[in-house]
Amino acid sequence: MLATLIPLFDDKMEVDGYSIFAQRENLLLKPSFAGGARFDGAANVAGLEIVNSLGMEVLSGSDKEIFIGMNNISVFADLPSQCNAPHEKIVLLVDPSVTPEDTYVRRLTELKEDGYKLAIHKLPIEKFEEYRPILSLMNYILLDHKKINISHAKIYFGKIYPNIRLCAVSVNSQEDYEKLKADGGYNLYEGEFFRMPSAKTDRQVAPLKVNYIELLNIVNDPDFDLTQAADIIGRDTALVISLLKMVNRMTVNSGINSVRHAAAMLGQKELKRWINTAVTRELCADRPSEITRISLIRAKFAEELAPLYDKAGLASELFLMGLFSVLDVILDVPMEESLQLVKVSKPISDALLTNTGELAPVLNFIREYENASWQEVSRLMVLQNIDMDKVYNAYLGALKWYRELFEE
Repeated sequence: MLATLIPLFDDKMEVDGYSIFAQRENLLLKPSFAGGARFDGAANVAGLEIVNSLGMEVLSGSDKEIFIGMNNISVFADLPSQCNAPHEKIVLLVDPSVTPEDTYVRRLTELKEDGYKLAIHKLPIEKFEEYRPILSLMNYILLDHKKINISHAKIYFGKIYPNIRLCAVSVNSQEDYEKLKADGGYNLYEGEFFRMPSAKTDRQVAPLKVNYIELLNIVNDPDFDLTQAADIIGRDTALVISLLKMVNRMTVNSGINSVRHAAAMLGQKELKRWINTAVTRELCADRPSEITRISLIRAKFAEELAPLYDKAGLASELFLMGLFSVLDVILDVPMEESLQLVKVSKPISDALLTNTGELAPVLNFIREYENASWQEVSRLMVLQNIDMDKVYNAYLGALKWYRELFEE
């Protein structure tokens, strides 16, 4: 099994929901799966299986919808038996293989009456009229913004399907996102735009972030001073509160009387680990929350992948590489300038700046994985002789770890 979560944003850059993109087999090792064999066991919906095993809270929090891909066979499956999540939080995402025949229309009507929401993607413009019986049931339609005139689409859908929400997909730059917002018409946006730095020039790092960067540089020194780190933490109330919560979870009746005491209780190794994650969260405070999420999940995913790439001894560096892989977005300056501010090792710098060196293959794999580029992911797993299920478990482990970070 392979699976990843792809966010859908509203016009305030807040995540409105996630799509689960999943694949059961490595297509390079089992090419028959790309043909008719892909329907073997199709009644078992991979996305629902993931929701049921992890729970909505781990995947997206209880307030977000989850889009689950369906095909013309799985749409007839007994969905409640596969997943006990609230129906209203599940959006069943179908494609044109679910045709506007009476059998499919009746089934989609039943699912909607059961409380599920419906969405469709990959529907060509020339099929809109033919698919009226299907579109009339949809809560969402996902549209490639590069292939459609949104001003015309807004009129068309507003008149014929006033309750359908339009989602722009393949929005891969901040400039595209801002333009689409200004044009109006779309309710949601999907693409790489949120993790791309803006094209602004003459940017400066905010003073508070400079304070956090100072702390990162101290703790990433091979033999840093605990008291110096504690004193910088003491300048920031949010970090102090977070540190005390961390120590209280790890100890009983600790009687902590100062920030220095709390730092000493953790010790150098745990304090370094906590600071790298906690400070990254604070650095992301003025960014979309998904930037925090992607930074931390990449960090843990990279660490989990270390033994699969025969790099168990580099797990800590892989963690930092993942953590800082969106540092240019966090600081809103180019990556080269970001790494001049934050001291990292040469292998991390090489991977982030030029996609070279011994850590780069792991970062490249993570990027392909989170984009659901399954063919490329399959190729890379074959080249590295990596077991697919171990990769899947590493990703799920990163998701669980991320959610635990935010538990009280």
